[in-house]
Amino acid sequence: MLKRNLNKFLLLLFITAFSTVHLFAQKTKSDTSITSIDADLINLFNQKKPQKYKVAGITVTGNKYFDETLLISISNLSIGDEIIIPGGDNFSKAIQKLWGQNYFSDVAIFVTKLQDKNIWIEINVTERPRLARFDFIGVKKNEKEDLIGKTGLVPNRIVTENMKRSAEEAIKKFYSDKSYKNVTVRIEEKRDSTFEDAIVLLFYINKGNKVKVNNIDFVGNTLDPIKLKKQFKDTKEMSRFTLNKSDDKSAFTGSTTYTFKEYLKENGFLTFSKTKKLLDPYIRFKFFNSAKFNKKKFEDDVEKLLEYYNSKGYRDATIGSENIKILPNKKGNLNISIKVNEGKKYHFGNITWRGNTKYSDSVLTAILGIKKGDIYNLETLNKGLGKQLSPEGGDISGLYMDDGYLFFRAEAVETAVYNDTIDFEIRLIEGPEATIKNINITGNERTKEHVIRRELRTLPGEKFRRSDLIRSQREIAQLNFFNQEKIGINPRPNPEDGTVDIDYSVEEKSSDQLELSAGWGGGIGLTGTVGVSFNNFSIKNIFKKEAWSPLPMGDGQKLSLRIQSNGRAFRSYNFSFTEPWLGGKKRNAFTISLYDTKFSNAYDPMTGTYTSSAADKSYIKTSGISVSLAKQLQWPDDYFSLSVGISFSRYTLKNYYIDQVNLPGFNNGFSNNLSLKIALQRSSVDNPLFPRQGSNFLASLQVTPPYSLFNKSIVTSQNPYQWVEYHKWRFNSEWYVPLGKPAGPEKNKQFVLKAAAKFGFIGKFNNKLRVSPFERFQLGDAGLTNQFALLGYDIIAQRGYPVYQTSNPKVNPDQQGASEYFTIFNKYVLELRYPLSLNPSSTIYALGFFEAANGWYSMKEYNPFQLRRSVGIGMRFYLPMFGLLGFDYGIGLDRITPNGKLKDAARFTFMLGFEPE
Repeated sequence: MLKRNLNKFLLLLFITAFSTVHLFAQKTKSDTSITSIDADLINLFNQKKPQKYKVAGITVTGNKYFDETLLISISNLSIGDEIIIPGGDNFSKAIQKLWGQNYFSDVAIFVTKLQDKNIWIEINVTERPRLARFDFIGVKKNEKEDLIGKTGLVPNRIVTENMKRSAEEAIKKFYSDKSYKNVTVRIEEKRDSTFEDAIVLLFYINKGNKVKVNNIDFVGNTLDPIKLKKQFKDTKEMSRFTLNKSDDKSAFTGSTTYTFKEYLKENGFLTFSKTKKLLDPYIRFKFFNSAKFNKKKFEDDVEKLLEYYNSKGYRDATIGSENIKILPNKKGNLNISIKVNEGKKYHFGNITWRGNTKYSDSVLTAILGIKKGDIYNLETLNKGLGKQLSPEGGDISGLYMDDGYLFFRAEAVETAVYNDTIDFEIRLIEGPEATIKNINITGNERTKEHVIRRELRTLPGEKFRRSDLIRSQREIAQLNFFNQEKIGINPRPNPEDGTVDIDYSVEEKSSDQLELSAGWGGGIGLTGTVGVSFNNFSIKNIFKKEAWSPLPMGDGQKLSLRIQSNGRAFRSYNFSFTEPWLGGKKRNAFTISLYDTKFSNAYDPMTGTYTSSAADKSYIKTSGISVSLAKQLQWPDDYFSLSVGISFSRYTLKNYYIDQVNLPGFNNGFSNNLSLKIALQRSSVDNPLFPRQGSNFLASLQVTPPYSLFNKSIVTSQNPYQWVEYHKWRFNSEWYVPLGKPAGPEKNKQFVLKAAAKFGFIGKFNNKLRVSPFERFQLGDAGLTNQFALLGYDIIAQRGYPVYQTSNPKVNPDQQGASEYFTIFNKYVLELRYPLSLNPSSTIYALGFFEAANGWYSMKEYNPFQLRRSVGIGMRFYLPMFGLLGFDYGIGLDRITPNGKLKDAARFTFMLGFEPE
């Protein structure tokens, strides 16, 4: 190295704060002579008159990971460049560019050779060390995993001061969001012995104590402080409960106000029964109150507080930053004091209209819904004018836009403010009526365009209506072929010709389902299931080879195949096909289904025993076909549909003795069920997987011919069930109501309340015959299909109960004896749902439920208030390829005996592929 320094001139260019470049030469004392080349190099920078030199060669030294060509390119030096020496700035700029990459701890440029007017250059760099590994000391394992992603540290990257500073800031922010406001981070560097020029970064983290909100006080307020605190959605006080000495002399020592932690520290942990009455209210409250402090969320809460003041008429209310004091107490928690300048409480005065020609002042005032003297609320005014579009409509903007006035505008102008009253003039620009010109659809990669277009209520040439846009969005969502959260509608007005183009954008999702499962139960044992459901099928392309990629898709038809079997004891085949637009011009849904099911109880009538070898000697078999046609109605509104279907089922019994209660004396032979079903339905839900609003109503009648009225001998025949007769009535209703305001990053998550009521009745035509043993109602359990579904039973689930056959709620179903199945039932359901994920790849929501249901055998026994009750929680997972996966944990309240345990009244139920009725 010493020798090399003797044979070249060293340029050390240090870029100072004043951008001054210092140049000097070095030589060692051990060298007794300097060659002529050395002298020329010294004279090169000592010459008084600057001269031009050409770069003849460039080399790079010291680089280990970086490519030589790349570094030369960054320096912006090239062979053939002309450089002025002395006085030129080419070298200083090159060093600045390389230094600015932040990858090197030292950069130097050497002139290694001079020949005539040519110079040879060496760029010498010292690379910064690289990161071998890193670790976080003093935190939990799960926190380490979170910090890896938050800090962005990646092994083998260059370690820079900026990297360490960014990591430290990310760590502090991570814990600050968790209410640790006094976090300290110490960074230690260690050389790694495994790799050359590599270091290990150790982050020593001291989180300190959590900073919580001890107290929130308001100054200058006339409104109830409790209501003001409720506006703080993300900033809550620490929970407390107050105890008096007389509450429990043996338990408390005299302190009057506690947090739960303080109480335990002072008094120890007492038994639940001793403190239940005092601690229950606190515990329930604590689950929803963390008292964490987050500055950003606190600022948002202050804005919500001002919105609340504005909604109460205080439009001049202000809360300046200088009026907010946040001070720590002795324990480090925060006391927040907020001074509110409320101002006057205002009311609406006179409201006049200007520019309206389509509707009169009285009509507009009635729709606006604001009267003189009402408390001033800007949000109410804007909502009434339709500034914020809502699917429900009912505002001024909706009134005009539903009549074609796309260019409509409304502005509310204050005309007078006196005392506590504000007068408004609402100025309307009605504009011309808009006509729909073009409809454009994008994003449908698999679904044919005509499948989407036939669902639209917006047609070219028709008058524009906002309600048609909202309805079109719902109809597209109901197809269930697209991501409901990504359905886009963009009207593009053309003011010059009074038309509007409407762009619809969709995002395809997988709607097909594959079912591969195994289950145990239903009196059958272990059963395997294989099923496929193609929900966007194209049967007309089934014989076109090019359409199989992998299947003919895109015409919106549904094809389902399902096979169940456990060997010789049970097997079931099901096939169905639905064409939703039969003929292609109107929504006439045509469905055909075929099924064949066989259940063997393996009873050998010769020996009177049950053996697997007797599977073909004792069984019940059901085969059938059904055809139906559903038509959309236009009256009372087009949410209604009417369906008519005809079905035929044939029951074959051979030595079938397992159900002698429902089928007395009928062990061998055939029974035929030919029925006509008429159903009137209205559905206005907004989403098929997770409805937030809307309702479903269904009223149906299934009836057979009254054979016994025409043929009296049926009553006395040995097999009165050769042709089954009955009339069966069903009524189902469901309502979905959103609760609260939408939350989440996309403002699409909110609680939804589902309320449902169901009723069923099956009757007979001839009083001399029993009610049909087929088509009855089975209540209880998870609603899973079992052997009695072969008899055409409606399986009515009730979570928290096994299958029961007694109407008396006081009789525990676990101890009941065999009995008939019900001919009448009632069921009521309340569910509170909350979505955890609404992604097209997985729709997941949690629920809590209350159910009440029961069944009866005749109208004389029927008592709609005599019900079995249950409560519980559950989860639902809708996966594109597997459909529904769900489970519930229900507690049958009427199964709890005085001396019984809660677990004896609870049942865990699982569902796959369909939601039980």
